[in-house]
Amino acid sequence: MNNALSKRRAGTTVVVVTIIGLATVLGTATLLVRSTSVGDGNGAADRHVVRRGSFDITIPTSGELAALHQIEIRNKLKSRGVLTEIVAEGTTVKEGDVLMRFADEDMRSRIKDAKDAVNTAESNLVSSQAKLDITVSEHQSELANADLRVMLAELALKAWRKGEVVSRRKELAVALEAAEIDYERAIARFEDSKNLVTQDFISQDEYKRDEIAKIKAKATLEQAKLDIEVYEQYRFVEQKAQRESDVEQAFADRERVKERQKVEVESARSEVASKTYQHESRKERLADYREQLEYCTIRAPSAGLVVYYSSLATGGMHRSQGQPPDVGTELRPNEQVILLPDMSQLIAAVKVNEALSGLIKPGQPATVTSDALPDTVLHGEVINIGVLAESGGWRDPNRRDYTVRILLSGGTGLGLKPSMRCKADINVGHVEDALFVPIQAIFRDGPVSFVYVPKGSGFAERQVMLGDASELFVQINDGLAEGDVVLLREPSLGEIVSRIDKAGAGVQQTAMGAPRRGSSDRTYGGSRQGMGGDPSRAMRGRRPAGMRGKRPEGRRGDAARGDAAQGASDDRSSARGGNTDQPATDKSAQDS
Repeated sequence: MNNALSKRRAGTTVVVVTIIGLATVLGTATLLVRSTSVGDGNGAADRHVVRRGSFDITIPTSGELAALHQIEIRNKLKSRGVLTEIVAEGTTVKEGDVLMRFADEDMRSRIKDAKDAVNTAESNLVSSQAKLDITVSEHQSELANADLRVMLAELALKAWRKGEVVSRRKELAVALEAAEIDYERAIARFEDSKNLVTQDFISQDEYKRDEIAKIKAKATLEQAKLDIEVYEQYRFVEQKAQRESDVEQAFADRERVKERQKVEVESARSEVASKTYQHESRKERLADYREQLEYCTIRAPSAGLVVYYSSLATGGMHRSQGQPPDVGTELRPNEQVILLPDMSQLIAAVKVNEALSGLIKPGQPATVTSDALPDTVLHGEVINIGVLAESGGWRDPNRRDYTVRILLSGGTGLGLKPSMRCKADINVGHVEDALFVPIQAIFRDGPVSFVYVPKGSGFAERQVMLGDASELFVQINDGLAEGDVVLLREPSLGEIVSRIDKAGAGVQQTAMGAPRRGSSDRTYGGSRQGMGGDPSRAMRGRRPAGMRGKRPEGRRGDAARGDAAQGASDDRSSARGGNTDQPATDKSAQDS
């Protein structure tokens, strides 16, 4: 044990000595570089020759990979479901593969009961339909009889008017005419008998018989007249009323039959409708149970990668605290269980601070690298920007970020998965054919921007007017010419041979640096959108290509530069979506 401890201590000593040696070598190399930089006016590593060229303006950010299209797999059961089988997370499934199975014994029992209910409802429907048919048939017969009675009553009325009435009136007229003739004949015979009896041609008895015959004839005539009067005034009216009443009664009977039939038929039809509804309801319930039985086995609607919703929420940007589903897990109705991302089309869902979101538009190109494959650069373009900003949470409640979705071209076959961390650089602009310098060559004192240029044995301050800036470079609108040399570090106090008048230059700088009309005050790292403004915030803490991870010498000790360095951390965190370890990825400028 002591030998092992001694070996471990010896190894630690070797490592410490090695680190100290490397630190010494690096310190010596730094001193040599600084000595060379001060002495060499053109080739030093801390100096830069101003050239004309072009560079891109990019916004660095970070986020997670996600699928452009994904299918949500939910518990479609209307009741809670208990899992009996579920595919393992991370499995790549094909269309039609089984994803989940639920316990279906209860559903099968419900289907059996529902079938019995359907059969009963169907029997009741058939019975009510037959009853309706019988009722309609009987009512049709009754209505036909009622129509027949109406027709017979009308025919009887017509027959009475054109038959009995005419015949009776004719009969009474004939009787009256016969009675009148007979009475006239009896009167004539009686007058003849009166003359004859006075002359004793006939007996008194024959005379009396003729007198009696005259009286009877007169009575018969009066009876005939009375019969006509009685018939016309009473019998005819009575018979007419009776016949017409028979017709009216027949019509009334038919209407009563129709009304009764209407009520009974409607009642029978209502019963049929009720039985039909019950039958359809039972059938729908049976169909619903059968559909629910099908939902007890959920298959993949398309190919994809199985991701549990408890592990990854929609969009791949938030984590869920839920437990992963397993056999025996009880799921709520419509509970989301699985996501099937389509890995053939990937997006990068990145966060951009609200101060920079106005610079981003759909269609802008971007480059994306995944933390899993840092050496593989994927190209894409912005497809949309979130409508609402998201809060920074309890860590930074004042922070507001927008989600930007970048559609990637390629990326298939690389083994990338949703929720993998990624970094992106969104190209929001391009500066063409302009003078520019690295951002660490620019210094600020209040509103005044200036650079250090070689002068004699030291360096002199020179005021410059700035244009657009990127993570690495800043455009020079005025103050420098092509071929000028600028210092890429802050010189020591002994190296500064002349300074500009900050008070007088400040007024001029403010006037020259005022934002143009119509330009936006929204800034990217301090530079105004629309080619003009103050890029100092973008320059704080930035390093040119080849110097990332190294702090230029001579940048410490100045209180004003200390404030700028403090702001650099904030701006880098804002631009990187809170990830301060992410390096800048601006494209290198074309330096001729």
